[in-house]
Amino acid sequence: MTIKVDPTQIDHGISHTKILAVGLACTLLFLYCTYLNTFTGTDLFSVFGGFAAISALIWGSDTIKMLNSYGLATGVPSAGMIGFGSGIGAMLISTRFFGAAPIVAVLVAAATGFVLGYLANHVLNMKIPVMIQSLTELSVAGALTMLGLTVLITGHMDTGLMAAGPDGTFISGGLIVTVFMLGAIAIQHPWNAVLPTGKQDRMFMLAAECGFLSHIMAAVMSFVFISSTAAIISLMVAIIGWMYSYSRYIMLSQRDAAAWLAVDKKLYHGLRLIPPFYPFRMSLL
Repeated sequence: MTIKVDPTQIDHGISHTKILAVGLACTLLFLYCTYLNTFTGTDLFSVFGGFAAISALIWGSDTIKMLNSYGLATGVPSAGMIGFGSGIGAMLISTRFFGAAPIVAVLVAAATGFVLGYLANHVLNMKIPVMIQSLTELSVAGALTMLGLTVLITGHMDTGLMAAGPDGTFISGGLIVTVFMLGAIAIQHPWNAVLPTGKQDRMFMLAAECGFLSHIMAAVMSFVFISSTAAIISLMVAIIGWMYSYSRYIMLSQRDAAAWLAVDKKLYHGLRLIPPFYPFRMSLL
């Protein structure tokens, strides 16, 4: 089934330029916060890797919305896959540079995404105005998301130290594949779930919810690599973040459903008083 998207009906809200700037800045800030593990000799700051991944996912979800507003429809999932497929090389290369790893990841991923975008537009003749910019951004967002989840799991971003786990290395043990899928699915699902005219705040809340869900899985895997204390902190933060973002997403979905059905606002505000995890809450609409 193909869904035709009318760009004029999309809720653009905050401009993509601002989302790009804030998303990239926050992602890099959180990644550099993880270096406190090295300076303090602990792994308690690994949780910031999860925050970095979530920031990149929120930004990336808006990039996918911008790209797929040109009517690509089923290209939504493929956009997420190509973003992470082009970013994984940059992520691995960057881990050889320790302190400069996040910056190297951005530069290498941007170059890779630019080349892919150019080929898509001028060789495959897709001729989508935002193709080059979008694939460049998605490649960077993919690389930084995987870098963040890697730090969350292993406590560092040094390839030479990724053999810390007793059950094998992060790379040869296959966890990098799990990280790839956790990020690729999370970045494409928000816009895929709210199209064709979903509100921007609802999409961002869903992106955060997907990010925290990936954070939970990564935190579980981190028990093999980092201390139990650090892993428990990451897991608890992820669970709390997921519960909040999920409940907020349900409320925003009810708001939009009420508006679409032209339901009395009193009913919507009454629903807000019911805990979001009650199974009959949505049925009241």
